Amino acid sequence: MATQHDSPTQIHVVQLYPRDMNIYGDFGNALSVQRQLEWQGYEPVMHTYDPGDTFPKTVDIIVGGGGQDSGQGIVQDDLLGIAPRLHDLADAGVPMLMICGLYQMFGKFFRTIDGTTITGIGVLDVETIGKPERLIGNIVTHSDEFGDIIGYENHSGQTFLGTDAVPLGTVMQGEGNNTTDTTEGARSRNVIGSYLHGSLLPKNPALTTFLINAALHNRGLDPVGAGALSAAGQAAAAFARNAREVAKKRPR
Repeated sequence: MATQHDSPTQIHVVQLYPRDMNIYGDFGNALSVQRQLEWQGYEPVMHTYDPGDTFPKTVDIIVGGGGQDSGQGIVQDDLLGIAPRLHDLADAGVPMLMICGLYQMFGKFFRTIDGTTITGIGVLDVETIGKPERLIGNIVTHSDEFGDIIGYENHSGQTFLGTDAVPLGTVMQGEGNNTTDTTEGARSRNVIGSYLHGSLLPKNPALTTFLINAALHNRGLDPVGAGALSAAGQAAAAFARNAREVAKKRPR
């Protein structure tokens, strides 16, 4: 999808519904993308989108977080309204990361424990059912592409993958999507959904690099690499490695 950029180094990042869908530090994911772009010599243009706003015309990366069921109810109608635009962007390969509540709403539906159905937009082939058991604690998963992915889960909705979605990772410690299989998260094209808060990207820079490189690929630009990081970026990478090791050892 052709988009207009004012500068070849500008990368436009959209955070979906930060007012209602931003708990457990999910804003840190947008901040992580912003900082990594700066350290790689790009100019991040940060957008926030809440219900009723005008959706940005130029979009390179989209991130979204989790929220309570009430928050999902607040954004539901607006999300359904912008669903065609999000589907077009997903089909064009725009990278997206959706955590917890917005992960559920990027699926087909979330049926809460009281029987309320929150209709999703179906970008991901997943369905979510509310259960009495809450899945909470530190979690370690593994992906052949991204290595160990580490975070913190806290959700009562249990998500089940359809045939058109692949898991983001395999659970090594914790629960993940549900209590009946070992999957965590889902992926379709460059769209990733996950239950990992924590926040996810600062602790898992391989995922940040994936989102940025997918955006650069869409622009016909060369991918970034760890060797291109500034001193500040190298220091942050060291902090991330330490945080990952500490998190792995913490109890559920």
